[in-house]
Amino acid sequence: MADNSYRAGFACFVGRPNAGKSTLTNAIIGQKIAITSNKPQTTRHIIRAVLHRADSQLVLVDTPGLHRPRTLLGERLNDLVRATWSEVDVIGLCIPANEPVGKGDTFIAGEIAALKATVVAVVTKTDLVDKETLAKQLLAVNALGEFADVVPVSAVANSQLDTLVDVMVGHLPKSPQLYPDDMLTDEPEHVLIGEMIREAALEGVRDELPHSIAVLIQEIIPEDGLTKVYADIYIERQSQKAIMIGARGSRLKEVGTKARLDIQELLGTKVYLDLHVRVAKDWQRDPRQLRRLGF
Repeated sequence: MADNSYRAGFACFVGRPNAGKSTLTNAIIGQKIAITSNKPQTTRHIIRAVLHRADSQLVLVDTPGLHRPRTLLGERLNDLVRATWSEVDVIGLCIPANEPVGKGDTFIAGEIAALKATVVAVVTKTDLVDKETLAKQLLAVNALGEFADVVPVSAVANSQLDTLVDVMVGHLPKSPQLYPDDMLTDEPEHVLIGEMIREAALEGVRDELPHSIAVLIQEIIPEDGLTKVYADIYIERQSQKAIMIGARGSRLKEVGTKARLDIQELLGTKVYLDLHVRVAKDWQRDPRQLRRLGF
Protein backbone atom coordinates (compact mmCIF):
# COMPACT_ATOMS: atom_id res chain seq x y z
CA MET A 1 0.00 0.00 0.00
CA ALA A 2 1.71 3.16 -1.18
CA ASP A 3 -0.72 5.41 0.69
CA ASN A 4 1.52 7.45 2.97
CA SER A 5 -1.31 8.51 5.29
CA TYR A 6 -1.99 4.92 6.42
CA ARG A 7 -1.37 4.27 10.12
CA ALA A 8 -0.85 0.99 11.91
CA GLY A 9 0.34 0.01 15.34
CA PHE A 10 -0.27 -1.59 18.71
CA ALA A 11 -2.40 -0.39 21.57
CA CYS A 12 -3.51 -1.82 24.87
CA PHE A 13 -5.97 -1.00 27.60
CA VAL A 14 -4.68 -1.01 31.15
CA GLY A 15 -6.31 -0.36 34.47
CA ARG A 16 -7.07 -1.99 37.76
CA PRO A 17 -9.03 -5.25 37.70
CA ASN A 18 -12.62 -4.82 36.56
CA ALA A 19 -12.03 -1.44 34.91
CA GLY A 20 -13.73 -2.84 31.78
CA LYS A 21 -10.63 -3.50 29.64
CA SER A 22 -11.62 -6.81 28.01
CA THR A 23 -15.25 -5.73 27.49
CA LEU A 24 -13.95 -2.64 25.68
CA THR A 25 -11.68 -4.74 23.43
CA ASN A 26 -14.57 -7.04 22.54
CA ALA A 27 -16.93 -4.13 21.82
CA ILE A 28 -14.41 -2.41 19.53
CA ILE A 29 -13.58 -5.55 17.56
CA GLY A 30 -17.19 -6.73 17.57
CA GLN A 31 -16.26 -10.32 18.34
CA LYS A 32 -15.62 -12.19 21.52
CA ILE A 33 -11.84 -12.28 21.59
CA ALA A 34 -10.83 -11.48 25.16
CA ILE A 35 -12.71 -13.27 27.90
CA THR A 36 -14.83 -11.06 30.11
CA SER A 37 -15.86 -11.93 33.60
CA ASN A 38 -16.98 -9.96 36.61
CA LYS A 39 -14.23 -11.60 38.67
CA PRO A 40 -11.04 -9.51 38.72
CA GLN A 41 -7.85 -11.05 37.31
CA THR A 42 -9.40 -13.38 34.78
CA THR A 43 -7.34 -12.52 31.70
CA ARG A 44 -4.25 -14.71 31.60
CA HIS A 45 -3.17 -14.75 27.98
CA ILE A 46 -2.17 -11.77 25.92
CA ILE A 47 -4.61 -11.78 23.04
CA ARG A 48 -4.10 -9.58 20.04
CA ALA A 49 -7.19 -8.44 18.22
CA VAL A 50 -6.94 -6.58 14.92
CA LEU A 51 -9.28 -3.76 13.92
CA HIS A 52 -9.23 -3.11 10.17
CA ARG A 53 -10.18 0.29 8.76
CA ALA A 54 -9.73 1.75 5.30
CA ASP A 55 -6.98 4.10 6.50
CA SER A 56 -5.52 2.21 9.44
CA GLN A 57 -5.01 -0.95 11.43
CA LEU A 58 -5.29 -0.91 15.20
CA VAL A 59 -3.88 -3.99 16.91
CA LEU A 60 -5.29 -4.33 20.41
CA VAL A 61 -3.22 -6.29 22.88
CA ASP A 62 -5.16 -7.59 25.86
CA THR A 63 -3.09 -7.91 29.01
CA PRO A 64 -3.82 -9.27 32.45
CA GLY A 65 -4.44 -6.54 35.05
CA LEU A 66 -1.44 -5.42 37.06
CA HIS A 67 -1.89 -6.34 40.71
CA ARG A 68 0.04 -7.10 43.88
CA PRO A 69 1.12 -10.69 43.30
CA ARG A 70 0.39 -13.35 45.93
CA THR A 71 1.58 -16.35 43.92
CA LEU A 72 4.26 -17.28 41.40
CA LEU A 73 1.55 -17.11 38.72
CA GLY A 74 0.80 -13.53 39.82
CA GLU A 75 4.48 -12.53 39.54
CA ARG A 76 4.75 -14.04 36.06
CA LEU A 77 1.61 -12.23 34.92
CA ASN A 78 2.97 -8.88 36.16
CA ASP A 79 6.26 -9.40 34.27
CA LEU A 80 4.25 -10.17 31.15
CA VAL A 81 2.21 -6.99 31.55
CA ARG A 82 5.26 -4.74 31.88
CA ALA A 83 6.95 -6.36 28.89
CA THR A 84 3.85 -5.72 26.76
CA TRP A 85 3.44 -2.12 27.90
CA SER A 86 6.95 -1.28 26.80
CA GLU A 87 6.23 -2.41 23.21
CA VAL A 88 2.93 -0.67 22.36
CA ASP A 89 2.39 2.70 20.67
CA VAL A 90 -0.73 3.78 22.57
CA ILE A 91 -1.96 2.92 26.05
CA GLY A 92 -5.57 3.47 27.09
CA LEU A 93 -5.74 3.85 30.88
CA CYS A 94 -9.23 2.63 31.82
CA ILE A 95 -10.90 4.18 34.84
CA PRO A 96 -14.53 3.30 35.59
CA ALA A 97 -16.93 6.27 35.82
CA ASN A 98 -18.84 4.71 38.71
CA GLU A 99 -15.95 4.34 41.20
CA PRO A 100 -13.81 7.07 42.76
CA VAL A 101 -10.27 7.40 41.44
CA GLY A 102 -8.19 5.39 43.90
CA LYS A 103 -4.69 4.28 44.87
CA GLY A 104 -4.74 1.57 42.21
CA ASP A 105 -5.35 4.13 39.44
CA THR A 106 -2.62 6.41 40.75
CA PHE A 107 -0.19 3.47 40.95
CA ILE A 108 -0.84 2.39 37.32
CA ALA A 109 -0.76 5.98 36.01
CA GLY A 110 2.68 6.31 37.63
CA GLU A 111 3.88 3.00 36.15
CA ILE A 112 2.98 3.99 32.58
CA ALA A 113 4.04 7.65 32.75
CA ALA A 114 7.68 6.75 32.06
CA LEU A 115 6.94 4.71 28.92
CA LYS A 116 7.40 5.99 25.38
CA ALA A 117 3.79 5.16 24.46
CA THR A 118 1.15 7.88 24.12
CA VAL A 119 -1.29 7.59 27.03
CA VAL A 120 -5.01 8.21 26.57
CA ALA A 121 -7.32 8.17 29.61
CA VAL A 122 -10.51 6.19 28.98
CA VAL A 123 -13.37 6.72 31.41
CA THR A 124 -15.41 3.50 31.10
CA LYS A 125 -18.93 2.43 32.15
CA THR A 126 -20.43 5.90 31.55
CA ASP A 127 -23.86 4.26 31.20
CA LEU A 128 -23.82 3.68 34.98
CA VAL A 129 -23.63 7.34 36.06
CA ASP A 130 -25.44 10.66 35.52
CA LYS A 131 -23.89 13.65 33.72
CA GLU A 132 -22.85 15.44 36.90
CA THR A 133 -21.01 12.40 38.31
CA LEU A 134 -19.30 11.90 34.95
CA ALA A 135 -18.17 15.54 34.83
CA LYS A 136 -16.62 15.23 38.31
CA GLN A 137 -14.92 11.96 37.35
CA LEU A 138 -13.44 13.54 34.20
CA LEU A 139 -11.92 16.30 36.35
CA ALA A 140 -10.52 13.76 38.82
CA VAL A 141 -9.02 11.74 35.95
CA ASN A 142 -7.48 14.85 34.39
CA ALA A 143 -5.68 15.50 37.67
CA LEU A 144 -4.10 12.02 37.60
CA GLY A 145 -1.43 12.81 35.04
CA GLU A 146 -0.51 14.12 31.60
CA PHE A 147 -2.82 12.47 29.07
CA ALA A 148 -2.82 13.04 25.33
CA ASP A 149 -6.65 12.77 25.43
CA VAL A 150 -9.45 11.87 27.83
CA VAL A 151 -12.35 9.93 26.30
CA PRO A 152 -15.53 8.84 28.15
CA VAL A 153 -17.06 5.60 26.75
CA SER A 154 -19.57 2.87 27.42
CA ALA A 155 -18.89 -0.52 25.84
CA VAL A 156 -22.29 -1.80 26.97
CA ALA A 157 -24.26 1.13 25.52
CA ASN A 158 -21.94 1.30 22.48
CA SER A 159 -21.30 4.97 23.24
CA GLN A 160 -18.25 6.89 21.92
CA LEU A 161 -16.41 3.73 20.81
CA ASP A 162 -15.75 5.12 17.31
CA THR A 163 -14.46 8.34 18.85
CA LEU A 164 -12.07 6.36 21.04
CA VAL A 165 -10.78 4.38 18.04
CA ASP A 166 -10.32 7.64 16.05
CA VAL A 167 -8.31 9.11 18.92
CA MET A 168 -6.13 6.01 19.34
CA VAL A 169 -5.53 5.62 15.60
CA GLY A 170 -4.50 9.30 15.49
CA HIS A 171 -1.61 8.50 17.84
CA LEU A 172 -0.37 5.49 15.84
CA PRO A 173 2.73 5.81 13.65
CA LYS A 174 2.48 6.00 9.85
CA SER A 175 3.08 2.45 8.74
CA PRO A 176 2.08 -0.11 6.11
CA GLN A 177 -0.51 -2.72 7.07
CA LEU A 178 0.75 -5.16 9.72
CA TYR A 179 -1.75 -8.03 9.30
CA PRO A 180 -3.73 -9.44 6.36
CA ASP A 181 -7.29 -8.10 5.85
CA ASP A 182 -9.12 -11.19 7.04
CA MET A 183 -7.17 -11.64 10.26
CA LEU A 184 -8.96 -10.81 13.52
CA THR A 185 -6.47 -12.28 15.97
CA ASP A 186 -3.07 -13.94 15.86
CA GLU A 187 -3.80 -16.20 18.82
CA PRO A 188 -3.84 -19.88 17.93
CA GLU A 189 -7.34 -21.36 17.98
CA HIS A 190 -6.63 -23.68 20.89
CA VAL A 191 -5.79 -20.71 23.13
CA LEU A 192 -9.08 -18.98 22.26
CA ILE A 193 -11.03 -22.21 22.74
CA GLY A 194 -9.36 -22.76 26.11
CA GLU A 195 -10.28 -19.22 27.14
CA MET A 196 -13.91 -19.75 26.11
CA ILE A 197 -14.14 -22.90 28.22
CA ARG A 198 -12.53 -21.08 31.14
CA GLU A 199 -14.97 -18.17 30.84
CA ALA A 200 -17.91 -20.59 30.89
CA ALA A 201 -16.38 -22.37 33.89
CA LEU A 202 -15.94 -19.07 35.77
CA GLU A 203 -19.54 -18.00 35.35
CA GLY A 204 -21.62 -18.36 38.48
CA VAL A 205 -18.85 -20.06 40.45
CA ARG A 206 -18.44 -18.99 44.04
CA ASP A 207 -15.78 -16.42 44.80
CA GLU A 208 -13.17 -18.93 45.93
CA LEU A 209 -12.58 -20.34 42.47
CA PRO A 210 -11.68 -17.60 39.96
CA HIS A 211 -7.91 -18.06 39.92
CA SER A 212 -7.93 -21.77 40.58
CA ILE A 213 -9.27 -22.66 37.14
CA ALA A 214 -7.00 -23.50 34.21
CA VAL A 215 -7.95 -25.22 30.97
CA LEU A 216 -5.73 -27.51 28.91
CA ILE A 217 -6.89 -28.44 25.41
CA GLN A 218 -5.82 -32.03 24.80
CA GLU A 219 -6.94 -32.41 21.21
CA ILE A 220 -8.89 -30.67 18.45
CA ILE A 221 -10.02 -33.02 15.67
CA PRO A 222 -11.73 -31.43 12.64
CA GLU A 223 -14.01 -33.85 10.79
CA ASP A 224 -16.64 -33.32 8.11
CA GLY A 225 -18.61 -30.28 9.37
CA LEU A 226 -17.87 -31.27 12.99
CA THR A 227 -14.97 -30.33 15.28
CA LYS A 228 -14.21 -32.58 18.25
CA VAL A 229 -12.62 -30.77 21.20
CA TYR A 230 -11.19 -32.69 24.16
CA ALA A 231 -10.28 -30.52 27.13
CA ASP A 232 -9.40 -30.78 30.81
CA ILE A 233 -10.45 -28.22 33.41
CA TYR A 234 -7.87 -28.07 36.19
CA ILE A 235 -8.60 -26.90 39.72
CA GLU A 236 -6.40 -26.95 42.79
CA ARG A 237 -8.29 -28.97 45.39
CA GLN A 238 -10.54 -32.00 45.58
CA SER A 239 -13.24 -29.89 47.31
CA GLN A 240 -13.34 -27.56 44.27
CA LYS A 241 -13.92 -30.53 41.98
CA ALA A 242 -17.36 -31.13 43.46
CA ILE A 243 -18.28 -27.45 42.99
CA MET A 244 -17.10 -27.55 39.38
CA ILE A 245 -19.02 -30.71 38.48
CA GLY A 246 -22.18 -29.82 40.42
CA ALA A 247 -24.98 -32.11 41.58
CA ARG A 248 -25.12 -35.10 39.21
CA GLY A 249 -22.83 -33.27 36.79
CA SER A 250 -25.33 -30.43 36.25
CA ARG A 251 -22.79 -27.59 36.54
CA LEU A 252 -20.26 -29.18 34.18
CA LYS A 253 -23.06 -29.76 31.69
CA GLU A 254 -23.98 -26.04 31.78
CA VAL A 255 -20.33 -25.10 31.29
CA GLY A 256 -20.10 -27.47 28.31
CA THR A 257 -23.26 -26.11 26.69
CA LYS A 258 -22.20 -22.45 27.01
CA ALA A 259 -18.62 -23.07 25.87
CA ARG A 260 -19.75 -25.23 22.94
CA LEU A 261 -21.95 -22.43 21.56
CA ASP A 262 -19.09 -19.91 21.79
CA ILE A 263 -16.65 -22.33 20.13
CA GLN A 264 -19.13 -23.08 17.32
CA GLU A 265 -19.37 -19.37 16.61
CA LEU A 266 -15.57 -19.07 16.53
CA LEU A 267 -14.98 -22.08 14.27
CA GLY A 268 -18.12 -21.92 12.13
CA THR A 269 -18.72 -25.67 12.48
CA LYS A 270 -20.72 -27.94 14.78
CA VAL A 271 -18.71 -28.82 17.88
CA TYR A 272 -18.51 -31.94 20.03
CA LEU A 273 -17.00 -30.92 23.37
CA ASP A 274 -15.60 -33.45 25.83
CA LEU A 275 -14.75 -31.93 29.25
CA HIS A 276 -13.07 -33.54 32.26
CA VAL A 277 -12.32 -31.93 35.62
CA ARG A 278 -8.91 -32.76 37.11
CA VAL A 279 -7.15 -31.73 40.30
CA ALA A 280 -3.60 -30.32 40.11
CA LYS A 281 -2.74 -29.56 43.71
CA ASP A 282 -1.79 -25.88 44.26
CA TRP A 283 -0.79 -25.48 40.59
CA GLN A 284 -0.51 -21.67 40.87
CA ARG A 285 2.52 -22.04 43.16
CA ASP A 286 4.29 -24.88 41.37
CA PRO A 287 6.69 -23.86 38.53
CA ARG A 288 6.50 -27.29 36.86
CA GLN A 289 2.69 -27.32 36.79
CA LEU A 290 2.56 -23.67 35.66
CA ARG A 291 4.72 -24.60 32.66
CA ARG A 292 2.54 -27.58 31.83
CA LEU A 293 -0.60 -25.44 31.96
CA GLY A 294 0.96 -22.89 29.61
CA PHE A 295 2.14 -20.11 31.94
